[in-house]
Amino acid sequence: MKTGIKGIRVRRAFAAGLAGGAMVVGGALGAAPAQAATTPGIVAAGGYAMDNSNAKTLYSKAADTRRSTGSTTKIMTAKVVLAQPNLNLDTKVTIQMAYSDYIVSKNASSAHLIVGDKVTVRQLLYGLMLPSGCDAAYALADKFGSGTTRSARVKSFIGKMNSAAKSLGLTNTHFDSFDGIGNGSNYSTPRDLTKLAGSAMKSSTFRTIVKTRSYTAKTTTKSGSTRTMAPWNNTNTLLGSYSGTIGVKTGSGSVSKYCLVFAATRNGRTVIGTVLASSSSAQRAKDATKILNYGFSRLG
Repeated sequence: MKTGIKGIRVRRAFAAGLAGGAMVVGGALGAAPAQAATTPGIVAAGGYAMDNSNAKTLYSKAADTRRSTGSTTKIMTAKVVLAQPNLNLDTKVTIQMAYSDYIVSKNASSAHLIVGDKVTVRQLLYGLMLPSGCDAAYALADKFGSGTTRSARVKSFIGKMNSAAKSLGLTNTHFDSFDGIGNGSNYSTPRDLTKLAGSAMKSSTFRTIVKTRSYTAKTTTKSGSTRTMAPWNNTNTLLGSYSGTIGVKTGSGSVSKYCLVFAATRNGRTVIGTVLASSSSAQRAKDATKILNYGFSRLG
């Protein structure tokens, strides 16, 4: 009787030892992968992120639901300008009263451009993307649209924005303004805006601008003297709070709420994404941070 019990104990110990050994070996070989990071919850109504090297989806929440985009629209404004043939970034544009009147009538975000000043296209792009100047957007649309009247040129420029969206395959995107202050038909989706930003980031000029935290423009006044503008500070707070951030653009409005198209690079890998309709400027940054952390964890 005693011998039987001892035999059973030996067999059990041997089996347990085998099981333990198998677990150790399996762990050493990497057969049991670490648990994947939990998909984060965000306050924003929609979100999307991708690996910019291959467009692989890393995060998705209502990614194809059309929403108002606010000033993230200005990514396309900049892209259309930078795509103009034989573009000279040092070309000067004279600031018109119409741009100033527009800002006042719309209570819009402004680069505080001075009527009569001559501002370079490069400076206008900084004024467009950092302080989100709708006056800069108007000046660029007026400059690079076609037509004999200002309204015709603006209409032409918006047409170029929509043509560019079509060429990129952004089937859930439509623009009816040059700055995001739309007339009811200015919309996109987290996926489309992320694709748009990925395309825009191929431009070295665009990349340089959107990663800049502060820029001081020196414009030429009516009398020919030099005016040093107050610094334009980038509204994208991730540039100072999230390591590796390289852009790209904020947006906000009563309909769009708080939006952010963002990109960051770590260890040579770039995650780019979008959140639409978050609850505050601070929350959109928190939402983007969660998505970026999750995105990088999935890159391996």
